[in-house]
Amino acid sequence: MSVKVTDAAGIRRIRLDRAAKKNALDHAMYTTLSEAIEAAPGVILLEAEGGDFCAGNDIVDFISLASHEGSVDALPVFRFLKALTFARMPIVAAVQGQAVGVGTTMLLHCDQVLLSEDARLSLPFLRLGLTPEGGSSLLLTERIGHARAFEWLSSGRPIPATEALNTGVANRVVAREALETESLSVAEKLAALPLAALIQAKSLMRQPDMIWDQIVREGETFLARLRSPEAAAAFAAFLKKG
Repeated sequence: MSVKVTDAAGIRRIRLDRAAKKNALDHAMYTTLSEAIEAAPGVILLEAEGGDFCAGNDIVDFISLASHEGSVDALPVFRFLKALTFARMPIVAAVQGQAVGVGTTMLLHCDQVLLSEDARLSLPFLRLGLTPEGGSSLLLTERIGHARAFEWLSSGRPIPATEALNTGVANRVVAREALETESLSVAEKLAALPLAALIQAKSLMRQPDMIWDQIVREGETFLARLRSPEAAAAFAAFLKKG
């Protein structure tokens, strides 16, 4: 399995386990992640094996989206984004190495984010001829302001852990060797709280319907851009280089 799910002591640990591909997400992984989040019985801890948290979408599955017709809701990636958007349980993320594309945008849906010192976030959508996804056009702008969000998106540059912390995208930066222990400790402290109160507090702090409307709007534009000559050229160059 490319995603491991374990439950213990009120915590559901969801671990990306495709390190050889830098934990790039394919359709099957999106489905497993969605099911794990939707049915989580307690606090969720998102983790990843290997040197990188997530390299974004699997490029082959990514290109196949260009042929999709109809509602974005039918796509595994959007089921995953919907699961994140409407998640009842608090989500803690532990991020090391690269977090690219959806590997970064998913963090905007998490309630606490811990980064290792070597973490680097990047949003390369515009360089690929694409547009923001995962609600990032709304959530990132709300979090760090329009000017900074636009710079992150338009440059596609790697954002170091300290910058992500200072702008409010992350809660804490820790040593690489301490990431698992520290993130589990955060999840344990949340799991020790009265569950109903925890769920209600999260619900009061979020507006999932508004976020989902934005994700659908983004998705329609994103799929149209996938069919553009600019995106086709970018993907061809990536595959040739690979």
